[in-house]
Amino acid sequence: MATAPTSLRTTVGNLCLGSAPDSWGVWFPEDEHQVPYSRFLDELAQAGYEWLELGPYGYLPTDPAVLAEELAVRGLKVSGGTAFGALHRPEAWDDMLAHVRQVATLTAAAGAHHLVLIPPMYRDEKSGAFTENPELTAEQWAGFGKAADRLGRLLLDEYDVRLVIHPHADSHIQTQPEIERLLNESDSRYTNLCLDTGHVAYGGGDNLDLIRRFGERVGYVHIKQMDPEILAQVAAEDLSFGEAVKRGVCVTPPAGVPKPADVVAELARLNAELFVIVEQDLYPCAPEVPLPIAVTTREHLAGCGLTGTRRPAISE
Repeated sequence: MATAPTSLRTTVGNLCLGSAPDSWGVWFPEDEHQVPYSRFLDELAQAGYEWLELGPYGYLPTDPAVLAEELAVRGLKVSGGTAFGALHRPEAWDDMLAHVRQVATLTAAAGAHHLVLIPPMYRDEKSGAFTENPELTAEQWAGFGKAADRLGRLLLDEYDVRLVIHPHADSHIQTQPEIERLLNESDSRYTNLCLDTGHVAYGGGDNLDLIRRFGERVGYVHIKQMDPEILAQVAAEDLSFGEAVKRGVCVTPPAGVPKPADVVAELARLNAELFVIVEQDLYPCAPEVPLPIAVTTREHLAGCGLTGTRRPAISE
């Protein structure tokens, strides 16, 4: 009797899967609602991930030797660092740069070569109150790309770290026109995109279109899905991102938009090797919630051909 053929899974060779503290409900360096970093690292490894992004500076150990030891005992490696910075505020440059330098130092010491810069939100993460005008002025826009390039060049020259800007809900880089304006007004040598699929969808953008038209500017990826019903509530009720997260706007694949398989297939066509980092916003959440979601997410993405195996010849 003939046996059924063994199904073959094609691994997407230019993409490498990882996760981040965000997927364990971590938004802040310290917060009573967040799990200790040791639990995050233990469960990350238990869930089958090998790569991680550092998350908010100060959550994981900032002493490079301590961080290296914590990672080594669990077989973990760092894909990149995470920083927050207001490129539209010239008066905040020095403070922003001091913070970014801390992150870049730790990132480089961990052997990683990407720094994900997240613009500040104009609504408070917890209260939802507006802290800034949602629209940039013409003067602020005029300096945005130049400031990004200035920072990107510094990071590349001094740390061998590449700057990727992360679109974010309730920030000035949220909608597709804003993302495209940033890319068109910056230099690809110094400034590129961290494509966050969930935040692009949150802002009404088209991830597949961005990949097709700006693929050479995609330097790093955060993969997540958004619930269309809650996105409709955001528009109808003018919800803050914090409130949307509490309502469960970030969902576990294959639920939500965009479809991970479509994103993975489009990224696989690029002539680039990319980290694809799972980021499912869960803040705040009960301590037992993240691990099962992390396992389910990894298994679904593996079914799309996305694994945590990094090719030895990956270019930085």
